[in-house]
Amino acid sequence: MWWDGHMGGWMWFGWFGGAICVVLIVFVVLRTMQQGQAPTQESPEEELKRRYARGEISEAEYEHKLEELRK
Repeated sequence: MWWDGHMGGWMWFGWFGGAICVVLIVFVVLRTMQQGQAPTQESPEEELKRRYARGEISEAEYEHKLEELRK
């Protein structure tokens, strides 16, 4: 019907716009999945520092366990 070049150009624009939307959606999904990953595993000394900082263990216990880890 309107195939004299005008409508054909709009159809290509629609396909191109749709492809861009799909690429953007995939990008957002992959980016979100990367952010939701678990953090890298910390060393035993780092974990011990966190426990001491949160008040889960006393200073004496912290120093004793740290000494044991460094043997």
